[in-house]
Amino acid sequence: MTETHVHQPADTIWHEKVSLLDQIPRPVQLAFVALVFIGFWQLLTMSDLVPPIILPTPMETLHDMIFVGRNILTGDYMAVSLWTTVRTVLYGYALAITIGLTLGIIVGETSFGERAIMPYLVAIDTMPKVAFAPLFVAWLGFDIDSKVALAAFIATFPIVVGTAAGLHAPDANARMLFKTMGATRWQTLVKMKIPTGLPQIFTGLKIGSVGVMAGAITGEFLGGGNGFGELIRVAASQLNTPRVFSLILYLSFIGLALFAATAWAQRVLIFWHKERAMGE
Repeated sequence: MTETHVHQPADTIWHEKVSLLDQIPRPVQLAFVALVFIGFWQLLTMSDLVPPIILPTPMETLHDMIFVGRNILTGDYMAVSLWTTVRTVLYGYALAITIGLTLGIIVGETSFGERAIMPYLVAIDTMPKVAFAPLFVAWLGFDIDSKVALAAFIATFPIVVGTAAGLHAPDANARMLFKTMGATRWQTLVKMKIPTGLPQIFTGLKIGSVGVMAGAITGEFLGGGNGFGELIRVAASQLNTPRVFSLILYLSFIGLALFAATAWAQRVLIFWHKERAMGE
């Protein structure tokens, strides 16, 4: 009696079940969520629950966004304010990456960093960040330096945690292999720990890219200057809520662009990583 074996390709043996919702193209999903949000916003403005002076209608916000966009494109004062905010965000993010990666390596590579430095970093991160804004202004003045410092201050801790977690990602077999081959501690860090831990490191970078925007705007809102945060403060003091909403939306576009750039760098540098990156 002969047995017959049916051979199936490895990629056809197991298929993860995909829900009907996941089969919808992403642009359609994004458009649907946006329409639901705008519809709920419109219904809320039509009701008597929220006064119009507090919550503008979507159409009023759209008209003001067009005004702000024209002002930026013509190079008027809002273009200057936008460039100031963009510079603050980029400088703060670069500073946060530098400090975060350095501290993350110290925490992840040394017992001293894990036992003596990490507890203080956690304690500082639990403090209300807004309370530090007046201190940075007092220390660094009303120029862009204080805003950059606050932005980096808020964005640094997630990068530290992501970097330290990434350095602990390699398994024991990989560590033993490098040790058996006589690799130095520096070689092990550069050639094994950092490449293996890049997914966790980029997770911290993406979280930091969101926090740096909040820090920059908080610094401008409380510390003056001529960025978008100051424009929001002035518009809020004048009860110009459509202007406040439109400026916030433009800031969200900047934050999304920075997050997307970080996610793009992750896909380029970690091309072998099969898991779906957050934000894709």
